[in-house]
Amino acid sequence: MKIIVDAFGGDNAPLEILKGAAEAVAAYGHDIILTGDEAVLRQVAQENGISLDKMEIVHAPDVMPMEDHPKSILREHKDCSMAVALRLLAEGRGDAAVSAGSTGALLMGGTFIVKRIKGVSRPALAPIMPSDDQPVMLIDSGANADCRPEMLVQFAHMGHIYMSHMFPREGGPRVGLLNVGTEDTKGGELQLATFPLLKESGLNFIGNVEARDVPAGVVDVVVADGFSGNVLLKTIEGTVDMLMKNLKISFMSSLRTKIGAALVMPGLRQLKKKLSTSEYGGAVLLGVNKPVIKAHGNSKAKGICSAIRVAAEFAASGAVQQIEETLGKKKEEPAE
Repeated sequence: MKIIVDAFGGDNAPLEILKGAAEAVAAYGHDIILTGDEAVLRQVAQENGISLDKMEIVHAPDVMPMEDHPKSILREHKDCSMAVALRLLAEGRGDAAVSAGSTGALLMGGTFIVKRIKGVSRPALAPIMPSDDQPVMLIDSGANADCRPEMLVQFAHMGHIYMSHMFPREGGPRVGLLNVGTEDTKGGELQLATFPLLKESGLNFIGNVEARDVPAGVVDVVVADGFSGNVLLKTIEGTVDMLMKNLKISFMSSLRTKIGAALVMPGLRQLKKKLSTSEYGGAVLLGVNKPVIKAHGNSKAKGICSAIRVAAEFAASGAVQQIEETLGKKKEEPAE
């Protein structure tokens, strides 16, 4: 597999991106294309003893600022590291692309450079989250704040296809509609209109699911409009951060608690790994023609390495082709 990596995207670029790419080469043997200022990348690699073995650098003189409008990736910043990475992917130079840069710019670039699958109304951002059971996909998590019922049905199909490939379950992934209650009559106009469409979709739709039940793993795919999904995602991320921070404070508060921490450390490490977002490599952008992964903006080397692993697995799965076969045959309303 050849994975294209935006070497200047994210808070910790380019050093952590280089470290993560090197880890991925060592662990999985993938070939990497790094996009960014070549002179800077070679200097940082040399200064930090990072091997560039199996890595090609494609020079990109510009960087996409986080504060700039996402549309600027198409014109003002068309030569930034992210735009160059997406163009290489669209041209078939690699199998998948990874960036920890601006989410809005990656959505814009994914839609208009890599391009939307014909038949898909809107691409959706779909992070993988931890649960008491196997990981859960949330789709959409912020790409589309305003949605129509048929868009949510498409999200459900795309999430079902991805999870079937990546986290297979007997009987197929369980799909749930994020709502304020589990009763069929709950929700606003969007949820009430979407519910019967999902029941008739042929998917393993189990009904409405409340936010508190998502971490329990009652479903494998949580379908939501981007506004509600983003609120859920940020709430779970913030809760996990608060929990781990306060556990550390509690265990370090006295000699007795420090001794207790030493005794339970293996379990704490396992819990931290289970809840860590770096284990899942960020979010996949579903509905575009090639695999695109949005790594967390504050990703360190481990998160970038995980994102590269997920990108390669996504590319090898055939999920993009199945989404095209499933939704490309359906007549949808024109994309807005």
